Amino acid sequence: MTVTVIGAGLAGCECALALAKKGIKVKLYEMKPEKYSPAHKLSTFAELVCSNSLRGAGFENAPGLLKEEMRRLGSVVCESADTHKVPAGGALAVDREKFSQYITDKIKENENIEIIYGEVDKIPEDGYTVIATGPLTSDKLSEEIRKLIGEDYLHFFDAAAPVVTYESVDFDSAFMASRYDKGEADYINCPMSKEEYDVFYNELINAECAQLKEFENHKVFEGCMPVEVMAKRGEKTLLFGPLKPVGLKDPRSDKEHYAVVQLRQDNKEKTLYNIVGFQTHLKFNEQKRVFGLIPALKNAEYARYGVMHRNTFLNSPKLLDNSYRLKKNPNIFFAGQITGVEGYVESAASGLAVGIYLSQIIEKGKCDVFSRKTAMGALSRYVSDETVVNFQPMNINFGIIDPLEYRVKGKKEKNTAISMRALEEIDRWKEENKW
Repeated sequence: MTVTVIGAGLAGCECALALAKKGIKVKLYEMKPEKYSPAHKLSTFAELVCSNSLRGAGFENAPGLLKEEMRRLGSVVCESADTHKVPAGGALAVDREKFSQYITDKIKENENIEIIYGEVDKIPEDGYTVIATGPLTSDKLSEEIRKLIGEDYLHFFDAAAPVVTYESVDFDSAFMASRYDKGEADYINCPMSKEEYDVFYNELINAECAQLKEFENHKVFEGCMPVEVMAKRGEKTLLFGPLKPVGLKDPRSDKEHYAVVQLRQDNKEKTLYNIVGFQTHLKFNEQKRVFGLIPALKNAEYARYGVMHRNTFLNSPKLLDNSYRLKKNPNIFFAGQITGVEGYVESAASGLAVGIYLSQIIEKGKCDVFSRKTAMGALSRYVSDETVVNFQPMNINFGIIDPLEYRVKGKKEKNTAISMRALEEIDRWKEENKW
């Protein structure tokens, strides 16, 4: 038995390695380096595009729980992230190039995985196929999927934030700190006075955006909204979002500023920093001009400007079951952001789940799907929930995980209790299924 996996992103790599772990042969197709999407730059697999952050690490938040579940199930993404993490306060951030290279090496070293480079323009008719081509699926394969599912995709825009060099930040205007002094002082904070913010704001909302010729509409996912779009919602919107000053005291004066832009470490060498929350599709020269109005960034050198790219996902509640399997064709599975799970961790989790489920189907004809008491199970149940009318991509959150059957006082304590229950479920599942 050989399984075809199309796409060597986070989901495809997790899926391929989960199958290979059970001795199942995999043909892994990847169009890079022969062809690149508008957002991808590295030739390696499992490339992180929008940010280097895999979000919260603690069990009081849902991404932290999901990552721990994945670790216990053998996730290569979590293994690489833990190996190549960089300081980021309470978040798990990684050196992107080393993170990607580590996973690429794991794939190449596995004797059960055959790598085939080049664009796939036909969906195999025989055997099992996992489509994990992500939100930037090529035009040819997109057309094949449209024919397969009998309807159009849904679309929205996804935006990546700029990255600047550490040495170009003006530290006469910036200071190091983490919000509420949580963890080490890992963030570079770039404060603005009200007068400076007003100038910045007016230039931002009037700046020129790049033309979006290749995209079909202007839907924007709330979790990755361009900073200029967010700003146009109101003069103070940014002050409650990425420029929120609350909890960031300047150690030089012990005061809070009117607005603060944060920079997060982007590589292990601490030479590159991501402008947090500044996803954008402004023209490059406009990014340099407008973001240069932030005093600490007046001479910033950009290692990467922000870019806008298409994000494509299925109407999954109509099309997929709770194992990410296509209802109309049980030989085909989807994994990753194309299913409507949102975020790097969620994408990888769906690929890991598909690899586990499909290996069980091949071995014994059926699979034991994770329950909604777990983050893994809650994700797959959400994207397959037929009662969802206006389906939109979803990050993992405690709202889609089954609530506790007893009362716990305090939000943090309640979330931690949900996490402990979930991990017990995962451990039980592993023992019962000999994973």
